[in-house]
Amino acid sequence: MPESVSVSVSVSVSASSDGLWSIGELAARANTTVKTVRFYSDKGLLPERTRSTGGHRRYGGEALDRLRLIRSLRGLGLPVPEVRRIVDERAGAQGALEDAVAGQLRTLGSRLTALRWQEAALRLVQECPPDERADRLRLVGALDTPPSTAPLARFWRAWLPPRMPAASRTAFLEAAVPVLPESPSPAQVLAFARLCALVSRPCTPDTGPTQPAAHHTAGARESAVLYAGLAESYDLAAHRIRAGDAPVPGEALDCFVTTYASVAHHRDTLAFRRGLARQLSADPRLDPYWDQVARLTTAEGARPEPTPGTAHDWLLAALDTQLASA
Repeated sequence: MPESVSVSVSVSVSASSDGLWSIGELAARANTTVKTVRFYSDKGLLPERTRSTGGHRRYGGEALDRLRLIRSLRGLGLPVPEVRRIVDERAGAQGALEDAVAGQLRTLGSRLTALRWQEAALRLVQECPPDERADRLRLVGALDTPPSTAPLARFWRAWLPPRMPAASRTAFLEAAVPVLPESPSPAQVLAFARLCALVSRPCTPDTGPTQPAAHHTAGARESAVLYAGLAESYDLAAHRIRAGDAPVPGEALDCFVTTYASVAHHRDTLAFRRGLARQLSADPRLDPYWDQVARLTTAEGARPEPTPGTAHDWLLAALDTQLASA
């Protein structure tokens, strides 16, 4: 009796006389359920070899390897359309697999970044004093998931001179719009939330900064010269700031003033520098923006990196220093 039972079990999981398996036999060999096999068959991912006289699916031995591959790919989180491309021999399996894995890694990276931002935002709310929680919730609740710097870019595009060349505009945006950290601290989440709130406010003479005087007369050529020169002078000033140097006249200030003189079609004279100092002191200030950028881009415990805003302030202070001794 024990021997006959053993033979019966062996027959139940082996191929029938025609060398094909039923859906149940294939599911047993793959250690999965009939429902799973039927699902992939209905999706066209696991075609049967034939049908029995009773209309039941029959599978060949190659179906087992295909089913195992499908389950492995699905276990990695790949969607059914990507799995179809990979298991389809005509699509070129190697290239399809590499593309699908790379795409899934990008998707997971985006999800992980969003989760890290959500975790930091929750910690921000949890760790702040109770009387500040409503304000924190309002700020972080307005952020996109995952976070996006698109609102900052839109703000600057509207603020820049309207006839500014595309290449110059792109270069400025790369400097003005910060790169978001993948694993932010609660303080960095707060800084970014405040940045987004800042740029979402209406920009009118009564409620916020408008364009500086140099924008009003800047055509395409002038705006390109203006922002290329400012970028160079800011870089020079940033080196001095990192070195801890006090704001004094020098190469950085000369580059800064020469840029404005070129745009104004004026010689760089002492009188021009005095007028420039008055003009720049009356220009709208964007200090809150640059303050938050410094907080956002500085890791905990690290020294803040110079921003275009801090470089601009250093240059203005250097100009005031020079004029005071002239």
